[in-house]
Amino acid sequence: MFDRHNTKQIKVGNISIGHSDDVIIQSMCNTKTYDTTNTIKQINELEKVGCQLVRVSVPDVKSAESIETIKNNINIPLVADIHYDYKLALMCIDRGIDKIRINPGNIGDDSKIKILVDACKSKNIPIRIGVNSGSLNKKILEKFDGKVTAKGLFLSAKENIELLEKYNFYDTIVSIKSSNVLMMVEAYKMFADVYNYPLHLGVTEAGTLLSGSIKSSVGLGILLNYGLGDTIRVSLSANPIEEIVVAKKILRSLNLYNKGFEVISCPTCARTKIDIIKITKEVEKSLDYLDSDRLIKVAIMGCAVNGPGEAIEADIGIAGGDGEALLFKKGKIIKKIDENNIVDILLDNINEILKEDLYE
Repeated sequence: MFDRHNTKQIKVGNISIGHSDDVIIQSMCNTKTYDTTNTIKQINELEKVGCQLVRVSVPDVKSAESIETIKNNINIPLVADIHYDYKLALMCIDRGIDKIRINPGNIGDDSKIKILVDACKSKNIPIRIGVNSGSLNKKILEKFDGKVTAKGLFLSAKENIELLEKYNFYDTIVSIKSSNVLMMVEAYKMFADVYNYPLHLGVTEAGTLLSGSIKSSVGLGILLNYGLGDTIRVSLSANPIEEIVVAKKILRSLNLYNKGFEVISCPTCARTKIDIIKITKEVEKSLDYLDSDRLIKVAIMGCAVNGPGEAIEADIGIAGGDGEALLFKKGKIIKKIDENNIVDILLDNINEILKEDLYE
């Protein structure tokens, strides 16, 4: 892995983004923001599975008026997503928002940007510039024959940065998103060659749970391995909780998130005599909603070829036999388990490990 890009550190509520801080995991609510009951419920559910920063859309006055109530009932920093109407951003600032996300190009003339910037400066609220391949201005598109390009995305980010810097605003985080993975990667690399602002990574409109997870894993994985990225969102057409689950797995695969559970399982073959696919799905689904302060490795293996070796190396695991499995815990065989009891016994033993960690 490359060394992390040395970005400046920016405070967002009670967390820091940039420099040598951990990569922050974020998501976005899909509730109506003015429906404070369900928005608060969703945010607290997201926090339980590992979300560290959450964004809500603010398309109207009643959504902006809800920010204070939401803020008073959650623990993690809250970001307001603003388009077109800078007055909505000002309302959110007055109600305790932790960060504003804008595309300066669609806010209006420079005088409105100055008003917004001054309000953010007065309360130490950072701004995320959100450049998106679907919203480049006409002048930039015309430079490239009406086509969206990596250079065009970079130039849009540069233009917006210069607009904020014109008013001496530097508490800025930048995202340069595209649904085209390679274009997005190239644009972020261009930006990082010039600026040291913290980067929020994401593949926009990535797709459904499967296709979106694949595109996000490829795009974010490439950039993170270059040392780029201070905060990430996996954008999925799915329950936002799935975005957090996938984000943690992406970071974990790059040794950037050393908490929770890593499930290692075999792909199965003719030697397998227990239903590994069913067992793995059930175990992983349960572990996605549990948390641990350290990384716990769980191996679910189908037979004796690689099974015992993988299971012994794991904190806990099973190696399948004929309608049964051996349970391994911290390198030692504990007992044989009937196939019908594997999931329950494995989860019970994982909970025991969590209790042991708690009292160590």
